[in-house]
Amino acid sequence: MRPLTASTDRRFVIDDFEPAYLATWREDRLAAKLEAARIELADCRACPRDCAIDRIAGEKGVCHVGRHALVSSAFAHFGEEDCLRGTRGSGTIFFAYCNLKCVFCQNWDISHAPAGEELSAEEIAALMIRLQHAGCHNINFVTPEHVAPQVVEAIAAAIPLGLRVPIVYNTSAYDALSSLRLMDGLVDVYMPDFKFWEPETARRLARAKDYPEVARAAISEMHRQVGVLRLAPDGVARRGVLVRHLVMPGQTDETAAIFRWLAQELSPDTFVNVMGQYRPEHRVPGNTRYEDIDRRPGREEMVAAYAAAEAAGLWRLDERR
Repeated sequence: MRPLTASTDRRFVIDDFEPAYLATWREDRLAAKLEAARIELADCRACPRDCAIDRIAGEKGVCHVGRHALVSSAFAHFGEEDCLRGTRGSGTIFFAYCNLKCVFCQNWDISHAPAGEELSAEEIAALMIRLQHAGCHNINFVTPEHVAPQVVEAIAAAIPLGLRVPIVYNTSAYDALSSLRLMDGLVDVYMPDFKFWEPETARRLARAKDYPEVARAAISEMHRQVGVLRLAPDGVARRGVLVRHLVMPGQTDETAAIFRWLAQELSPDTFVNVMGQYRPEHRVPGNTRYEDIDRRPGREEMVAAYAAAEAAGLWRLDERR
């Protein structure tokens, strides 16, 4: 495994950088995105659930969120990948609720229950500016799939206030292509999970049988927009795709299939975080329906996951300092 640093491969270094949203703003393309975002909310197709409800009027569907996003927390996060947290942290804004229903969710207290405060676009923009002033390297929207239109509104409100750091879109990859196209020219770094390869696994564990198909289309669109991950000379992410994959017990074959797809359909230069922190949470502990995942992944499963990544040709694998 060859860890990437700014000194080892200049192909992945950006010396001069400007966030994508500034060009979109200067070229007067924000107004059209705002209009499209509000249309998406009025007959909600913001995510693949396609609830077709009027969230402008306050109606709520699978995600339980109406006109305004719920923000559970906003802070400088030092637990993200090195290339995101840098030395001053990633400016994370955690949205409450989620459009997936993962039975093992480690953040179930905010993704499966009401948490935090309903905020307007202007209030979220103020949080973004506060995090920038605190020195954060980026603004990191966590679980934005179901509030993509509200994210567009918040970015538009933050730019005139002086926003100048990269935008990170930290998602499960259960994203509507229409929402991702709204993000084109606004988001600098996409950080999708790729959770499951088999539809039946996704149905059983996340109530989303179409997740693998949706994730492949979504991650392909993200890659089309921003390409492979590129860094500043100091090693902090500036633009591109960073894929996370949570290694789960008993799913070695699915892990290998995901890694082959990433290398073959995107690029062997795709930056991947092979995550070993799965633990039984939420509905899993003691539940006989999920006894196959009622344990942490074993050492041999983690070794197999890294071997599968390398066999697929992936080499930019996240390593923590």
